Amino acid sequence: MEAEYSTNEVIIVSTEPTPINCNKTLIVANHRVFQPDLNEHQTVFGGKILSLVDDSASISAMRLTRSTVVTATFDHINFIAPFHLNDSMCLEAYVSGTGHRSLEVFAKIIGENLDTGKRFVGFTAFITFVTAEKRETPLPIVVPQTDEQRYICSGYLQRAEARKTTRNEQKQLLDHVSLHFPWPVD
Repeated sequence: MEAEYSTNEVIIVSTEPTPINCNKTLIVANHRVFQPDLNEHQTVFGGKILSLVDDSASISAMRLTRSTVVTATFDHINFIAPFHLNDSMCLEAYVSGTGHRSLEVFAKIIGENLDTGKRFVGFTAFITFVTAEKRETPLPIVVPQTDEQRYICSGYLQRAEARKTTRNEQKQLLDHVSLHFPWPVD
């Protein structure tokens, strides 16, 4: 049987990107806490945590964009419970919302006491990344799969609007920040 084709067919090509499953942006990274990770309180240094999160979350962002991204903001940073020597830190991150060139990644770190097996939420944050290149089309939207992802993704527009307000306030603040040396230079 031969297929029939009409020469008058109109083919519509969508410029909208195909939605992407949240899990396709998911990263999981495990880190065991050792002595060099600790601060003077014998808990993991916050700067170490932020570095781990930024590095890992950028992988989630690049899985969605398939291009270079830069970190724009860290929001809602919550150090919920400290990580101690011999704990493990299981970092999970996934894209939780997208704009035209920017995207939000949700990150959490689940701690586990390796002696007892007790697990706890130790850290959460939202990180905004921006694509380094200009884009003609918006980034694909993410489709949440789990209850957690549905809850996190449902708040994206509200958080994006709050970031916009904060960005405008930051511009006003920067207009009043002095670039002069804070000490006498003469």
